[in-house]
Amino acid sequence: MMQYRFPENFWWGSASSGPQSEGATLRDGKSATIWDKWFDESPNRFFNQVGPQDTSTFYDHFRSDIQLMKQLNHNTFRTSIAWARLIPNGTGEVNPLAVRFYNDMLDELLANGIEPFINLFHFDMPLCMQEKGGWESREVVDAYADFAETCFRLFGGKVKFWFTFNEPIVPVEGGYLYDFHYPNVVDFRRAATVAYHTMLAHAKAVQRYRALQQEGQIGIVLNLTPSYPRSQHPSDLQASKIADLFFNRSFLDPAVKGEYPAELVELLKQYDQLPHCEAGDAELLAQGKVDLLGVNYYQPRRVKARANAVNPASPFMPEWFFDYYEMPGRKMNPHRGWEIYEKGIYDILINLRDNYGNIPSYISENGMGVEGEEKFLVEGQIQDDYRIKFVSDHLQWLHKGISENCACKGYHLWTFIDNWSWSNAYKNRYGFVQLDLATQKRTIKKSGEWFADVSRNNGF
Repeated sequence: MMQYRFPENFWWGSASSGPQSEGATLRDGKSATIWDKWFDESPNRFFNQVGPQDTSTFYDHFRSDIQLMKQLNHNTFRTSIAWARLIPNGTGEVNPLAVRFYNDMLDELLANGIEPFINLFHFDMPLCMQEKGGWESREVVDAYADFAETCFRLFGGKVKFWFTFNEPIVPVEGGYLYDFHYPNVVDFRRAATVAYHTMLAHAKAVQRYRALQQEGQIGIVLNLTPSYPRSQHPSDLQASKIADLFFNRSFLDPAVKGEYPAELVELLKQYDQLPHCEAGDAELLAQGKVDLLGVNYYQPRRVKARANAVNPASPFMPEWFFDYYEMPGRKMNPHRGWEIYEKGIYDILINLRDNYGNIPSYISENGMGVEGEEKFLVEGQIQDDYRIKFVSDHLQWLHKGISENCACKGYHLWTFIDNWSWSNAYKNRYGFVQLDLATQKRTIKKSGEWFADVSRNNGF
């Protein structure tokens, strides 16, 4: 008996990205990205000094990897097209070897009954574009729109689900606020410009896609993290509201509603942190409303009113308006240090239902990272019962949301095969499939076998 049965044609699968899985980072015409540059400059910033060249070799092994996906009963899979591989100079000439690779990869997915979900930007800015200013430059915004249109024209006959960006707030936070991504800037005004230009680029890509009138849908993937207040005290509630404005609504509102929250605009205006706007921007943003929303969810954000006054001489930061709060008794992933709060996935869906027109969505990432996962190796297989519990507990809340009319169409785990994760490299393992870094051998974990059954039965 299935206690949790999901709607017909539910999307079961996993997610990855080009820069985290392909490898071959400077082969076959591919140009450098900001990750190649940063690793060359600061290899000590990467766990065990493992850089972007040592990822999980999907470029060379995609056919056998897709056979593993089929074994896990995937009916969908998300990855990304690398801008630096397809158009090595950022603009202009297309790399024929890249076209061949992506066509072959898409053909292989489709031949095995796996619908490709293709994302266009996953933190992997081509270095030549970063040298022009990256997302601070409107020239780069236009170049991205051209890249997106090239992808639609080349692969639109095979791809019916497109996504403009994955977690677009992460390059903002990492690159321009908190120093965990290149170019390691700490400057809110520049961060706001990067965020704003990213959404202009998104809107231009949506505009280009719709102009082509292809058969399919276009969306965006956002990491939506509910902001929970410590208490119902007005100051704690205000802290959570502002955290939500900065970290969720700054991308969710323009993507779904085609405009920014008035409260956010007013707040940034008050502190002189608004990005430069040009005539026609508002009309462009209004054309960027998505057909489909990907939702990445890992852990909640808990906040409280600030305990201390802000140093006015310090750099302007979102944390001027709240402190983080560690809830006593919270459930933790002891292998990663993140809180586990399954109900968050339900709260996100209810918010989308009630405040965002119940936009069609799917869980595009959810997962559990574990450091030192080899300690759970028994007779050649990772016995990751903790991951099975993590996924099943989240799926129960997802099922509840669907039963209450939330328009959620699928669930993808991060990730398929243990893959490279930016400066953390292979420190934390997330996959259904174990990767031996030395031999590149793939071995399905216990969770992969469990998920294959869930997908086959459309429930558990």
